[in-house]
Amino acid sequence: MTKPTLLVAVEADADRRAIIADALGDAGEAVYLADLAEADRPAAVRAAGAIFASHVKQLPDLGRDIGTNCKLLQFYSAGVDFLPLKQLPEALPIAGNGGAFAEPMAEHGLAMALAGGKRLAVEHEKMKTGEFNQFVRNKLFLGGVAGIVGFGGIGVAMAKLFKAIGMQVHAINRRGATDEPVDWIGGTDDLDTLLAASDVVVLSLPLSQTTEKLFDARRFALMKPDAILVNLARGEIIDEDALYDHLVACPTFVACIDAWWVEPVRHGAFSMKRPFLDLPNVIGSPHNSASVGVWRHMVVRRAVENCARALQGETPWHLIRPEERML
Repeated sequence: MTKPTLLVAVEADADRRAIIADALGDAGEAVYLADLAEADRPAAVRAAGAIFASHVKQLPDLGRDIGTNCKLLQFYSAGVDFLPLKQLPEALPIAGNGGAFAEPMAEHGLAMALAGGKRLAVEHEKMKTGEFNQFVRNKLFLGGVAGIVGFGGIGVAMAKLFKAIGMQVHAINRRGATDEPVDWIGGTDDLDTLLAASDVVVLSLPLSQTTEKLFDARRFALMKPDAILVNLARGEIIDEDALYDHLVACPTFVACIDAWWVEPVRHGAFSMKRPFLDLPNVIGSPHNSASVGVWRHMVVRRAVENCARALQGETPWHLIRPEERML
């Protein structure tokens, strides 16, 4: 019997192809779009049992050619809100690569939280002018509460690191339940409870029609005045004006922003409406929490393993819900 095909649209050198072959195993046969002549590509798309791509643009005019036997369109990245998924057939199962970057992103999130709580950037700048604030208090994380909003791969990886420094972990996910070791778990309706209890709040949830501007002035008012907010998700989950106003009004509150509202990859430029980077209680990074070169092979492996699940008739992980098809 002929094996089903995985059509690989991402760039793949010899090393990456070896990883794809190993992760795919006996579930199917990899066919590389780059190896095919233009005229042969529509037929390959129609025949594919699964497709692995980085962007819809890698399949120019081929979305219409995806066959009904395609069990999964798998994307390289975890977040897919910036992709024009509404142009694709509604019945087509689509998955982001949820948790693929979890471990490096968790390290980045912890580093930002620690830097903010320990006032590292602030005191570094003050020492340049001769200030030596040895006895200005910084934040103790031991015994505090880390609240994680979006308890998927990234959230679970973050929980392990927070546990390792002696924090309790409170978490929110859609089910309101988890098999992971947490001190408290709630559903989406319990977000206010988590915010009131947390010393650190990490955002690791997808952008959707229901999470856009989820964090507004009312929610910031619920948080502790010296809380630390770490955004590893999407800028649009936060009301930009509300966050800036809260940071100005409450200088003990710290925002660690890795995910911005307007970014080059998704929007073609980097800009912000308010001057966040001029505030001493903001730590910013250029959405590089996942930019760990040696991890790229693991990202490919996890994506292809999900394709293998689909080809074998199992339910894929990280399927995109209708409300998460933003464009």
